[in-house]
Amino acid sequence: MCGICGFINPGMTGDAQGLAALAERMADTLAHRGPDAHGAYGDPEAGVGLGHRRLSILDLSPAGSQPMHGGDGRFVLAHNGEIYNFLELRRELEAEGGPFLPWRGDSDTEVMLAAFQVWGVEGALTRFAGMFAFALWDRKERILHLARDRMGEKPLYFGRAGSGLVFGSELKALRAHPDFEAGLDMEALSLFLRYQYVPEPRSIYANAHKLMPGHLLSIRADRPQEWNPRPYWSLRDCVERAQADPFTGSEQEAADGLETLLSQAVQNQMLSDVPLGALLSGGIDSSLVTALMQAASDRPVRSFTIGFADKAYDESSDARRVADHLGTEHTELFVTPEHVLDLIGGLPELYDEPFADASQLPTHLVARLTREHVTVCLTGDGGDETFAGYNRHFWAPAVWDRIGSVPAPLRTLAASTMRLVPPGGYDTLFEAADGLLPESLRVRTPGFKAHKLADALGAPTKEALYKRLCSAWPDPNALTGTPEPATLVDRPGAWPRTDGYTRWMQFMDSVTYLPGDILHKVDRAAMGVALESRAPFLDHRVVEFAWRLPLPMLLAGREGKRILRTILYRHVPRELVDRPKTGFGAPLEHWLRGPLRDWAHELLDPARIRQQGLFRAEAVSGQLADHMSGRRDNQYRLWTMLMFQAWYDRWM
Repeated sequence: MCGICGFINPGMTGDAQGLAALAERMADTLAHRGPDAHGAYGDPEAGVGLGHRRLSILDLSPAGSQPMHGGDGRFVLAHNGEIYNFLELRRELEAEGGPFLPWRGDSDTEVMLAAFQVWGVEGALTRFAGMFAFALWDRKERILHLARDRMGEKPLYFGRAGSGLVFGSELKALRAHPDFEAGLDMEALSLFLRYQYVPEPRSIYANAHKLMPGHLLSIRADRPQEWNPRPYWSLRDCVERAQADPFTGSEQEAADGLETLLSQAVQNQMLSDVPLGALLSGGIDSSLVTALMQAASDRPVRSFTIGFADKAYDESSDARRVADHLGTEHTELFVTPEHVLDLIGGLPELYDEPFADASQLPTHLVARLTREHVTVCLTGDGGDETFAGYNRHFWAPAVWDRIGSVPAPLRTLAASTMRLVPPGGYDTLFEAADGLLPESLRVRTPGFKAHKLADALGAPTKEALYKRLCSAWPDPNALTGTPEPATLVDRPGAWPRTDGYTRWMQFMDSVTYLPGDILHKVDRAAMGVALESRAPFLDHRVVEFAWRLPLPMLLAGREGKRILRTILYRHVPRELVDRPKTGFGAPLEHWLRGPLRDWAHELLDPARIRQQGLFRAEAVSGQLADHMSGRRDNQYRLWTMLMFQAWYDRWM
């Protein structure tokens, strides 16, 4: 895991040393991603510079340093991430023979370079199994290739800098180039207010973009601003192939096949020359990854979790019971408001693009705890999207079946009636009835969820219902006056043919929410403390197998991830992990009314908002007043505004 950056602009003047120095200054902004070593490369004939910051994971010797040159001198590579099947590819390449032999070291980067020499760029990409973002300079063809892994685990931004192109793992590296102009994209701001992140391929800056997952961008030195990213793999194609070739075996055979794939993915991702462990929340996904790690290890696996005093958010006791059963070496941290107050000031630096998933707080804290003991951790990320684990995967179809044919005026009336009871009222009712409710109806923050459902009742289509369920601000235009542009959710022509509403939501979650929110959050939270995170559920072979499974193997009634549960019960007693899904969150609602109250009022002061001229101050003030009074639970809308304001203060 590392940080990469660079540029291409034949019009730039300077020698190789000067270009490398600029690339190194850009890379210095990414020092947190790679504190172990640094390197840079310049090619004055093409105006190319590559910068690299290294977090040493495999081959800790200088033989793994980057930017790395290929054996025949044609390619120069700066790489972020890991190729998990590199040993298998190395054996294939040895059988092929070539100018890369004998090997200089034991890194996956050297194997990547040999793969490009033997199979070409796209041929190599289709063979890589891993998480990566890389910049490959082809000195012979004078082409710079930028590529990103299939599911979007590793970030890569690119944009215009003068008459050339600049790129980097984070936007702060682009800003370090003297020709990059960091102008705010108001349409991207509107999208951020809705989704709490800026959806790909946009960024918060008008001159910068995110390279989409599974895409390759090739830039010719003589035409550095002709950009045409193309997919080398797409989840849409994967889904349609799977629908055309569904799995026809028994549930037992499916579970056996999936366990084999997951076990292999876990073992591949446990390959490391530095200590590693697991993030364990006690839920299905992280418990299964930890169980498979322990099954593959001859010593106790290190596991890490955090807890909260607020029982509605605390899962530490669940994680501890799983850890005790598996025999891991378990470490806990209990989060206090003081932890949060210490952390929030650094969030704009950590997330140098506005980002407002409040679980960024516990994620960064557990990453910091983990990094005190290990350098690599495995996570359960991707399990919910791939195996139908979100509550909306079963609640949204049930809701739409009931309201889809109800006239809009009646739905609006029902929504207004639901809002008459404040969120705290619902919370009190559910708490009083807790012992009488079935397990499936015991939910965290019922008041917030009731009001969220009320906001969604007016949706004209089931796709619009999903969009509203994913929205923090349901009408960003009312806040900014800037219409939001269409995204994938609004473009039916870009949707795959899927078997039903739940499958459609899984696809949308996997190509929007997963890379834009979940993986972005984990990458920044972990890399902010130089911790490498790995996600076995996102091995593309696991994803492709999962999409072939019939929905009943994933979802039964109100229980998602059915097949993962089947596998997990082989390792952990079901009573330790069977409980309603809670998600990984933080008691933000109470913190905003308590220890974060003064900070929130300062950032959302009406005079400050008016002076900026970006938002309607009265709309923001109304949301803040409603939340502080308890009339509404506006924690996510307010957190979205607060994260933008904090980012704006730091970067604009």
